[in-house]
Amino acid sequence: RTLGVNTILEGSVRQSGTRLRISVQLVNAADGYHLWSERYDSQMRDIFDVQDEITLAVVDALKVKLLGKEKAVVFKRYTDNTKAYQLYLKGRYYLNKWTVDGLKKAIECFTRTIELEPQFAPAYSGLVDVYGSLSSESLLTLSPKDAFPQARAAALKALEIDDDLAEAHTSLALIKMNFDWDWVGAETGLKRAIKLNPNYVAAYHWYSHYLIIKGRTEESLAISNRALELDPLDLQINSHLSWHYCHTGQYDLAIEQCQKTIEMDPNFHEAHWFLGWAFEQNAMYGDAIAEFQKAFECSGGSARMLGELGHAYGLAGKRAEAKEMLDELKELASRHYVSPYNLALVYTGLGDND
Repeated sequence: RTLGVNTILEGSVRQSGTRLRISVQLVNAADGYHLWSERYDSQMRDIFDVQDEITLAVVDALKVKLLGKEKAVVFKRYTDNTKAYQLYLKGRYYLNKWTVDGLKKAIECFTRTIELEPQFAPAYSGLVDVYGSLSSESLLTLSPKDAFPQARAAALKALEIDDDLAEAHTSLALIKMNFDWDWVGAETGLKRAIKLNPNYVAAYHWYSHYLIIKGRTEESLAISNRALELDPLDLQINSHLSWHYCHTGQYDLAIEQCQKTIEMDPNFHEAHWFLGWAFEQNAMYGDAIAEFQKAFECSGGSARMLGELGHAYGLAGKRAEAKEMLDELKELASRHYVSPYNLALVYTGLGDND
């Protein structure tokens, strides 16, 4: 009822060696009536055929008519290699953790996917999402001038394979937004991605970021909420809504949204990060420091979180602690790339604006 769902697809997958048993039911949400149910016994190598069979059965049970182009999208396959497909799914899983270790594992998974299946376009798009976002820059310790060219090459390769891949258009738009500052190109790419796949959450997510950059805050909030409607359990989308509230000065709403996200996963670092922001803006510096410390731990040691922590220490009058954060950042910068922004954060907290 909360999600406005009419029908629910539920089931289970059990695996023994290479054998699979899949049980599936399509249920009417209003009264629990089973519209359709089936059991499939198959080999792992046949999993994509079973997937298509289930899709056809569900479409038939819902009395949905797929037009030619829609049908082509629904049944499109980039690979018949189950190992490559599983590696790709693992890559997306690790990417969504947004931790140092998670992003490194995501690169490994996507790279291995491409080695097994060089024409698997979504894997190239996955690489773009790791290299190309500003968040990954702060975690992966790569400079933008090193990360973004790799991201662009992967995005263009994905589009070369499939120009109708919403993920690739989103990824390339992210590069245009965060690296090229090509606002027209970024918006065009994101709108095309949404048109190609109206259910692709990441396209709405980054479009909302674009709208914040352009000062179109009401539109951004609407897009953020649409992303949350599409995937209400996505941790990043949940924390992103609090990010939106922070950027529009609605700090009490930001605190409430962060707390909801933390209830879903107490170790998701972005929720603690944005909660720290909201506390800081309400001059609740002790609470902000505690949240940034938690965000630093959960991120696996992000330099950005050290910058946020140093900033909060400075505002709280804890100058010695803030300078410790500066020293840590400078030491890190001697070993790998650290964005100057992180040091600037600490200096600003100390009031050293020059």
